[in-house]
Amino acid sequence: MSTRGGGRQSMSELKLRRLLEHNQRLKEDLARPRLKVSEASASLIQFCKTTKDHLVPSVWGPVGRADDPYNNQGAGGLKCCIVQ
Repeated sequence: MSTRGGGRQSMSELKLRRLLEHNQRLKEDLARPRLKVSEASASLIQFCKTTKDHLVPSVWGPVGRADDPYNNQGAGGLKCCIVQ
């Protein structure tokens, strides 16, 4: 019978520890810096308008070989893909 009582004690200690850990995570989440959705949206729109995306040539126009970050220039003149 004392084993059951000890089991209940450890079970309640386990529940308390879980609650304390959950409470700590909630406090950390509450302390995280927040940003209004309108500010985040405006920032994202500004980034998309000013950052050139070479994978969307229909919007930004064709990309020269020198400006293309996906151009394989350092492979010793190799101009194709290798599949193994």
